[in-house]
Amino acid sequence: MQFTILFAVLISTYLMVIAKRMPALIRAFRYQSFCLFLATFLMAIKQSEPDLYAVAALLFILKVIFIPQLLYRTVKKIKAKEDLGLFINPQLSLLWALGFTYLSWEFSTNFISQGNEVKAVMLTIAFFVVLAGIFLMVSRMTALAQIIGLLAMENGIFLLAAAVTGGMPFFVEIAIFFDVLVSVLIMGFFVYRINKFFTHIDVNKLSRLRG
Repeated sequence: MQFTILFAVLISTYLMVIAKRMPALIRAFRYQSFCLFLATFLMAIKQSEPDLYAVAALLFILKVIFIPQLLYRTVKKIKAKEDLGLFINPQLSLLWALGFTYLSWEFSTNFISQGNEVKAVMLTIAFFVVLAGIFLMVSRMTALAQIIGLLAMENGIFLLAAAVTGGMPFFVEIAIFFDVLVSVLIMGFFVYRINKFFTHIDVNKLSRLRG
């Protein structure tokens, strides 16, 4: 079951990398977050930890339901183009993703001792999700796509903490969740204001306004 969930995280991240339209990107992020929720929920059942149940519930409420719906509403409200504005096309993006996967695997197998395949796979996927999030932030022109890249990177950090230390302290996790929530709300507000004043959210065009 654990390998199945990790594989689903991997596939959903690939879907994010090759997405060409905003609804597909948001949907892939929702799949990725749902997989993390399942992994956390199963860990809570296995360890009988009330804190993990609370973290799983927050994951589901914030990242599976609230944030994707907020992003959908923002796209609809500002009437943003569904096209993500790709610096790198989906085919090359997939090649980059495969390269990130290979580098993550090489690093993880050198970092983790032999005989602990589950931890090595988890660490590989965690590093890959972080790198994929950074890649989305750099290679997509629209502000909303870059916000989703940031959220994906945070998912990777969450998985990385689970792989390396068995999970962050409960209050640290709660603080991160609320920090992410507040950040998304603030960024959503600024995206709305930018679109109102400049009629688009293409950061490449906005950069030309400097000087």
